[in-house]
Amino acid sequence: MTNDRSLRERLVDAGVDLVLAGGTSLVGLREIARRAGVSHGAPRRYFPTHDSLLSAIARRGFEDLEARFVTATADATTPRAQLEAAARAYVGYALEHRGMFELMFRHDLLDGAPQAAGGPRLRETSLPLFGRIVELVTRCRAEDETAPPAAVTAAALWSNLHGVVQLWSWGSLQVVLGADVPGDEAVRREQLVSAVLSAHLGPVPG
Repeated sequence: MTNDRSLRERLVDAGVDLVLAGGTSLVGLREIARRAGVSHGAPRRYFPTHDSLLSAIARRGFEDLEARFVTATADATTPRAQLEAAARAYVGYALEHRGMFELMFRHDLLDGAPQAAGGPRLRETSLPLFGRIVELVTRCRAEDETAPPAAVTAAALWSNLHGVVQLWSWGSLQVVLGADVPGDEAVRREQLVSAVLSAHLGPVPG
């Protein structure tokens, strides 16, 4: 069992490397097998379909993003600071790892069959991250009884961040904001994240 698990993880490792290097177009069972140093048929023992392999790779992406959330929020002392740190980590991860990020949110994989009989679907891996956003939004607005449900605000905030990622990756935001050098880009991205939070949660309390 240990050797089986080790081989499965090696195959996923090879897939993750391929996605990070060049997106999903290069990820196939045969190439994964070649990189892992096993026969072409070996991956079929663990991944009967191409989608099951991609789901396993995408799950690694969610685990990596979760780890970044934990690291980013470790030193934040207020719910608002934690939420802003998590938002920056989300945008940063998405822009640094475009191929992985796109794979993680492919709906056919999120709602597809579980990787193993009785196992969780990929969407069940993604939902806890959204739950953390809802929790932080709830704590940020503890005394605001007139605001929409925390889940609605969290969904709107997440959608806004997702839009920032997409427009930034197209180069549209850099054009309208004049972020034409690396230093400017970093500043503008931080400003955008802060503006998103202010739009949905109001200004930072004085």
